[in-house]
Amino acid sequence: MCPILFKVGPFTVYSYGLMLATGFIVASMLMTREYKRRRLDPNLAGTITLIALVAGVAGSKLLYLLEHWSHFVADPAGMAFSPGGLSFFGGFFLATASIYLYARSKKISFLTIADGTSPGLMLGYGIARLGCHFAGDGDYGFPTSLPWGTNYSGGTFPPSEAFRNFPEITSQFPGGIVPDNTLCHPTPVYELLICALFFGLLWRYRTSIVENGKLFMLYLMLAGVERFSVEFLRINPRVFLGLSEYQLVAAGVALVGVVGWFMMGKKTAAQS
Repeated sequence: MCPILFKVGPFTVYSYGLMLATGFIVASMLMTREYKRRRLDPNLAGTITLIALVAGVAGSKLLYLLEHWSHFVADPAGMAFSPGGLSFFGGFFLATASIYLYARSKKISFLTIADGTSPGLMLGYGIARLGCHFAGDGDYGFPTSLPWGTNYSGGTFPPSEAFRNFPEITSQFPGGIVPDNTLCHPTPVYELLICALFFGLLWRYRTSIVENGKLFMLYLMLAGVERFSVEFLRINPRVFLGLSEYQLVAAGVALVGVVGWFMMGKKTAAQS
C-alpha cells in the first residue's frame, strides 16, 4: 500500500486523491465525446464535471462524517480534512441533485445529460476506487486465502483496527486481534473490474437505447447491482437481515432504475 506517493516541499500527493482526480478526468473525457454525439454543447461536460466534483466530494464527506459521528465529535478537524473518508452514495445523491437544478436553470433536459454522463461515470467510479485500494483506508474486504489476497498493513486503516468490531473475524485470531499483515479481499479492485465490464455494456448500447433517460436507468440498475454484490465481502456493519446500510441503499438505487426503465418503456409505447 502507498497512501502517500511523494512530497514536493509542503505539498503532499496522496494516491487516493490522484486516483480520484484520474477518475474525474476519464469521466469528463468520455462525457465530452458523448455530449458531442448527442449534439449537446461539449463545453457542458466541463461544467457538469465541476459541479459533480464539488458537490460529489462535499456529499461524500458529509455522509461519511454522519456515519462516523462519534469519531467526528472526538476529532472534528482530523475527520473533516482527512484525505480519505468519502462515501460514494452521499456524493452521488448530492451531485445528481445539483446537476438536476443546474439543468433546470439552463432549460436543458436532465435525462439527456444523465444518459450522456452514465458510461463515463461508471468507469470513472471504478478508477477512483483504486485510490481506496492504494490508500488501504478500510474499504477492502474480509480475510481470504485466495492467491490475490492483499496485504493492507501499510494502509491508513490496517486490519487490526478495521476488524475491531467484527467478533466473528477477531475470534479466529489469538488475543482477538487481526494481524495487520492478514491478506484480505481487494474489493476496490473487484469494483474496478466490474465497473469496467458494466462500462462496456453502457458504451455498447448507448446508441441503440434511444429513449430519453433509459440509459441512465440502466446505469442505476448496474451501479446498484455492483455495490450490492461487492458489499458481501466488505467490512461494513450489517444493519438489517444480514445486509449492510450500503446494500440497502444500493438495492433502492437498482429498484429506481428498474421502475424507471419500465415506466419509460410504457411511455414510449403509448406515444407510438
